[in-house]
Amino acid sequence: MEIENSKIGQLVIDVYQTKSYFVVQIPIAGVEEKDLEVKVENKILFIKGKREESEEEKKEEKDYLKKECYWGPFSAEISLPEDANNSQIKASFKKGVLLIKIPRIKKEPEKKVTIET
Repeated sequence: MEIENSKIGQLVIDVYQTKSYFVVQIPIAGVEEKDLEVKVENKILFIKGKREESEEEKKEEKDYLKKECYWGPFSAEISLPEDANNSQIKASFKKGVLLIKIPRIKKEPEKKVTIET
């Protein structure tokens, strides 16, 4: 699996697999569910969203001593493996963590083919 974060906003992403699923876990503090978009196309998982400052904080002039939080749009693309079942993806967003579960397609066991003469 290959992850590509866009240059507009970086996300911290964990991707792991179990026997049944590929799992993508992304902590995204300060984002509302309505500001997230998750879609899959041609074995690529797209995650987009935006993190907005409150109107009060936008108006206030700031002199940062340290700035690590990113405000604005963000996105990431994750290339899914061949055995990912795109049609059965499920996503949830709880306590600021986006969790995406992608079932794995069960591979058929190898079958020896008898050659007839």
